[in-house]
Amino acid sequence: MTAHQLTRDQARRIVVRAQLLDAERPGDVVEVAEQLGYIKIDPTATIAPCEHTVLWSRIGWSYEPGQLRKVVEDDRLLFEFDGTFRPTSLLPLMLPAMRRWPQRESSRQWLEANAGFRADVLARLRAEGPLLASDIPDTAQVSRAPDGWSGSNQVPHMLDFLLRQGEVAVTGREGRHRVWDLAERVYPQDLPEYADDEAAVLLAARRLQSAGLTKPHWYWSGVAKDTGEPAVVEGSTTKYRVDPEALAALDDEDSGGRVAFLNPYDSLLFDRKRLEEVFEFTYVLEQFKPKAQRRYGFFAHPILMGDRFVGMLDAEVDRNREVLRINALHEFLPFDAEESEMVRAEIAELAEWLGVSVTGLP
Repeated sequence: MTAHQLTRDQARRIVVRAQLLDAERPGDVVEVAEQLGYIKIDPTATIAPCEHTVLWSRIGWSYEPGQLRKVVEDDRLLFEFDGTFRPTSLLPLMLPAMRRWPQRESSRQWLEANAGFRADVLARLRAEGPLLASDIPDTAQVSRAPDGWSGSNQVPHMLDFLLRQGEVAVTGREGRHRVWDLAERVYPQDLPEYADDEAAVLLAARRLQSAGLTKPHWYWSGVAKDTGEPAVVEGSTTKYRVDPEALAALDDEDSGGRVAFLNPYDSLLFDRKRLEEVFEFTYVLEQFKPKAQRRYGFFAHPILMGDRFVGMLDAEVDRNREVLRINALHEFLPFDAEESEMVRAEIAELAEWLGVSVTGLP
């Protein structure tokens, strides 16, 4: 098939629509998760934790954090996996690969060496679950070295391994701590069954739908070389794959754009090369840079206006003073009067959603 020739404007429109950042806002948490494929969980909360800012940037003022907890813990329409919330509709497509995990030899050897520990963890959950990791004794025969993210306790490692295998699941949270139980008591039991190949094809199609336009890669995008249709974007030699439905929708009436502040871990920002080639935006997360080397701020949020990145918002919530403090509002090019008004209106909406006032806005 001959590759579709896309202008940058067309490519940006496809991506922005796929990421639910155009003027037509989604109605609820499940709709966002179904389209995006995942909602990243991250506790860094200069404004609000990632999972909540991702949802607010799509849904707007009507989103309340309790809505996310309800669909995860009560309705079971979303489930937690690998640091994300994912729609339960994806679970049947993920299970075949989960049952084959792990592929890495060192992980297999660690599980084999800790067969007794594995049995202990599952038995404890079966008898007493749901439980925090701290409620489960560490009876590991072989330990994994601390990796900078976790300590010497082997229970979190085993729980994460069993999660990836579909044996256990996160049933909820106490604060930021995960609560664990057997997967059979958390996941729906009437899920459809798919063969490995069929599940992989369907999962790749869902991931392309979420991206709109992406470079195929088995790990980074989860999109195969034959998923969707081939496309190239003006000024780029990258061989992209495009979602056929998104491509067909290019002729639909454009509902216009809006301003969105994107959490640094937002899925739209994940593919840095696509940002550069399609949006002409070079994004660097400065969270881990020394203060003296930061240009925009510790956890500055990129500002999307329509289908262009126009600046960075460096802001933080001070709960003691009940204010949203604007440390800096960086404009890549000076805003005109209308653009300035749109950005300020979105800041006011953000503060209202947070239940605070605004200070420091120039």
